[in-house]
Amino acid sequence: MTQTTATYLTHHFLIAMPHMADPRFVHSLIYLCEHSEEGAMGIVINQLSGLNLSDIIEQAAPDVDVPPSVGLRPVYNGGPVQTERGFVLHSGHTRWEASLDLGALHLTTSRDILVDMAHGAGPDESLVALGYAGWEAGQLDQELGDNCWLSVPAEHHILFQVPSEQRLAAAAQSLGIDLNLLTSQAGHA
Repeated sequence: MTQTTATYLTHHFLIAMPHMADPRFVHSLIYLCEHSEEGAMGIVINQLSGLNLSDIIEQAAPDVDVPPSVGLRPVYNGGPVQTERGFVLHSGHTRWEASLDLGALHLTTSRDILVDMAHGAGPDESLVALGYAGWEAGQLDQELGDNCWLSVPAEHHILFQVPSEQRLAAAAQSLGIDLNLLTSQAGHA
């Protein structure tokens, strides 16, 4: 009898397959911050919320003046869990109050990073999102087995340099796949 070892996909992109049944994730690209036997957590990185950074800073730190060059940066719908909470996925060091070192990147949830961003002292590369995507133990593994998602190692330039509307196609292309050529019918071989 062979024993299988679980493969975890932390620091990977999840690409929603065309037959994705959950309308919250249709055409989504998710950066997986954590994936373990206990579950998974990620940030949707290609769905704009319609808000910008000024809107968020105005709520979190109303006394801070936000220059237009910072304030017009988009905010993303990070996922359906805790949609009122802000998450900043960023490169660089963790010098803010509530930062989690993800290894390749950092995830910060404290107000102080927003204030620093408004003052031009924030991280060089960042993505601000409201909410996150979360899976209970085994849930993402089941969805992967059901062919709901493709996974590919995350690429820094796709996350921070590719325009949001092109990120999903760019991640798929890194696998050599054109999503427009995939069927929306699911199946198993």
